[in-house]
Amino acid sequence: MQLTGAEIILECLIREGVEVMFGYPGGAILPTYDAMSKYKGKIHHVLVRHEQGASHMADGYARASGRVGVCIATSGPGATNLVTGLATALMDSVPVIAITGQVGTKAIGTDAFQETDVTGVTIPVTKHNYLVTSVDELAFTIKEAFHIARTGRPGPVLIDVPKDVQNATTDFEWDDTPVELPGYKPTLSASDQQIQQAVELIHQAKRPIILAGHGITMSGAFQEVRDLAEIANIPVTQTLLGKGSFPEGHPLSVGMMGMHGFAESNYAIQDADLLIALGMRFDDRVTGNLKTYAPHARKIHIEIDPTEINKNVRVDVGICGDLKMVLRQILPHIQSQDHSEWLNKIRDWKEDSSERDIIFTDMGNKLIGQQVINDLWKYTEGNAITVTDVGQHQMLEAQYYPHQRPKTMLTSGGLGTMGFGVPAAIGAKFACPTEEVWAIVGDGGFQMTMTELGTAVQENVDVNIAILNNGFLGMVRQWQEMFYEERYEATPMFNPDFVKLAEAYGIPSMRVTARDQIEESIRFARSHQGPTLIEYVIEKDDIVYPMVPAGADLHNMIRRPKQEG
Repeated sequence: MQLTGAEIILECLIREGVEVMFGYPGGAILPTYDAMSKYKGKIHHVLVRHEQGASHMADGYARASGRVGVCIATSGPGATNLVTGLATALMDSVPVIAITGQVGTKAIGTDAFQETDVTGVTIPVTKHNYLVTSVDELAFTIKEAFHIARTGRPGPVLIDVPKDVQNATTDFEWDDTPVELPGYKPTLSASDQQIQQAVELIHQAKRPIILAGHGITMSGAFQEVRDLAEIANIPVTQTLLGKGSFPEGHPLSVGMMGMHGFAESNYAIQDADLLIALGMRFDDRVTGNLKTYAPHARKIHIEIDPTEINKNVRVDVGICGDLKMVLRQILPHIQSQDHSEWLNKIRDWKEDSSERDIIFTDMGNKLIGQQVINDLWKYTEGNAITVTDVGQHQMLEAQYYPHQRPKTMLTSGGLGTMGFGVPAAIGAKFACPTEEVWAIVGDGGFQMTMTELGTAVQENVDVNIAILNNGFLGMVRQWQEMFYEERYEATPMFNPDFVKLAEAYGIPSMRVTARDQIEESIRFARSHQGPTLIEYVIEKDDIVYPMVPAGADLHNMIRRPKQEG
């Protein structure tokens, strides 16, 4: 059948299973928006208030659903506004498709109105990108883009489509043939020799520990990781993005590792004789000083991306492959092991940790973030999808909201993008409409994308927004207190009245200043259909403990002084 390029874009999206996309119209993408009128009921478009919000919504949708998220924007500033979201998705291996309009092919390179070389701009922040100059190439390009986005190590792919290509017509017939790309053949399984080497190290180890990363979620290897841990009796620690990939209430769970990880997790890594790294990349926030990282440990690294193996940490057995498939190769060879002495040692470290006692401390008329997050976990029974911004509240969520299920803690890990929380939560709610979704944000990051309150209202998205307001850029202030002699330059913030701001949008809202109001605030949020906003006014000078200073040894943590709690 004869279709325009704009119609082909929408036909391809529908055939790829896309049900919703997030975007903002403009001149160069207008033919595609005009074609949307023919596809009502087949694909839903969400009008954002800023294109950055569209990329974060697509990201949140992808993380929560496991499907590819889609965002769409016009040329020039519309396309460049997607860049932060694309970089966020790339760093965290999230499958996103970005479709951008471009000036007509004859105008490319003339500095035409709203022209930007978006493929050039986005090369460093996408897994791959395309400039489509012929309508005859459009359908296969879109199909290829989805294949690249969702296979191997997932990531964002951008498709730039000039306006005249959107207007041109051609014969369209969907091709169901699987995509085959020369030079792009992700390795999925391990060799027999690699399996044998890994099994031998696991059976020889006296103090092993599993490092559970985001790759577990991306490959769907939840049961396989649990089987490995339970059969071999191996404790499990999670990266920030690995939270939920192994149930945090499980007896073998040691909690989060790294800069703001639990003390027992970091001590265990430093004392282990075997690290089993599953779908993680040894990020600097996880390792601390590489020269002193896990000095006694042999290392097994299973990772889909071959460039990550031996990149930061040299390993004894590096296996490039799909984690679920590789673990299924390993598991039949794993025998039960007795690691009770090792587990008891970790348990002693946990019992000696004073940081988390703060949730039981009577703070008088003060409200602190730890207690807000812990009570949110308590009254949601740990069942909500939480989506954070970046900062102190993010680390507090990671510490005080244990997750039992995968894909229920969404956050910007690698890029650390402030402003991620609210739009990503909107995307997550579209992905999981029956789930309870909370955006947990700071007063700083919230104001970067608070324009998306309008999107939430227009779409009547049932997402609850919890602002932890300390009147500061909290994590930067913490660093200034610890390492810059309390010179609080450019961190105190003037904030609007968040409750009145919400009321201006017609959003039910509430301000909380004491702990005994937290349960009421959660009931309040749950009682309303559509977006709600709760402002928690917390202490400005509280610190996230423990903390490994940048570049320090992983075990040399700054701990909460016992007299404080």
